[in-house]
Amino acid sequence: MSVDYDVVIVGAGLAGACAASLLARHAHLDPARVALLAPSAAPPPVPGAPPELRVVALSRASEHVLRAAGAWQRLDAARLTPYEHMRVWQESAAADGAAALRFDAAAVGEPNLGYIAETSALTHACVESFRDAGGSLIEAELEQLAIDEAAAQLTLPASRVSARLVVGADGAHSKVRDQAGLAARARSYRQLAIVATIATALPHAATAWQRFLRSGPLALLPLFDGSSSLVWSLDEPLAQELLSCDTLEFEQRLETASARVLGATRLASARASFALRSASASGYVSARCALIGDAAHVIHPLAGQGANLSLLDAAALCEAVAAAPAAREDVGALRLLRRYEQQRHTHNRLVDGAMSAFQAGFAQARGPLAAVVNLGLSAVNRSGTLKRLFARQALGLSGELPRLARAG
Repeated sequence: MSVDYDVVIVGAGLAGACAASLLARHAHLDPARVALLAPSAAPPPVPGAPPELRVVALSRASEHVLRAAGAWQRLDAARLTPYEHMRVWQESAAADGAAALRFDAAAVGEPNLGYIAETSALTHACVESFRDAGGSLIEAELEQLAIDEAAAQLTLPASRVSARLVVGADGAHSKVRDQAGLAARARSYRQLAIVATIATALPHAATAWQRFLRSGPLALLPLFDGSSSLVWSLDEPLAQELLSCDTLEFEQRLETASARVLGATRLASARASFALRSASASGYVSARCALIGDAAHVIHPLAGQGANLSLLDAAALCEAVAAAPAAREDVGALRLLRRYEQQRHTHNRLVDGAMSAFQAGFAQARGPLAAVVNLGLSAVNRSGTLKRLFARQALGLSGELPRLARAG
């Protein structure tokens, strides 16, 4: 049986596009035998356009992965926003009080704590880097997937292709995951995240702000043009109310919810929303199939870790596939793919559990419990060692990391 490709990645979002570029550049494969399959790819950025509504907070580890993918170098540096400070506080405390967690890049010897970047621009850079490396972009939709011992067979609207390995990077409702027989458990937070760009009376001061309210966390992320990106997670009824109210009422309620840390606020874009859920595939791999990104796991956006976990998935999968020649293994061999799964499954579930517990603990803390939480945060603030530990973990500077996520 002839096999068209060594690897076909299904899904050209950030995780899939980055994985494709990494595999074409670092996995010891012929780039022409790596294909990225999706109905369409991210459009190129429009010069001078306002900030995108969907942005991500990138860790240092993610920066290393994107550099390895050849994508970081393609980004417009003027539209990347490095943030040097982070402020996290619970609604019962003051943003400038002792119980507000404060992280500073200088305290961990770093130039910044990460970057706020536009999702579509990142994805487009990865796709273009993949194409420049010699990879094949197939603009079509997967209709059916069948996997046997020899290959994965992908049925498209007008053709069929085969691969030694198929990578499911096709999102939370992954067709690859379902047709490969990999089960997933999902639960809804019964919340929506409202996203918008806002202008503020006070400068954002290169700071990422996050306030925990009983209805859900509210984040204000700095953007390159001086505005801020709003990510406001709310119980569904309240979110729908805020999405439908007039602009003035929304701005007033936002000022109250944000404790006016950036002064008066003004909507600078339309409001959009997306449902919040948690999902985890029981296994990330089967013979000739691997899942990455949202196809494998979806977590609450409160700490902005979803994109970072997805990029680490891409790097870890590339590392596993690159080991095939030395191990004398087929790139789709289950034994080889298990290395990727073992590295990423435990880590992703730990982060998901920590984010869920963090959200529940902060949201439900009131009265005496809120006082206990604030005392704990005050203690962390006084401990330079603990703050450095947390900051380095968030930056991706500690713990087990794929080689492509490490400096150098």
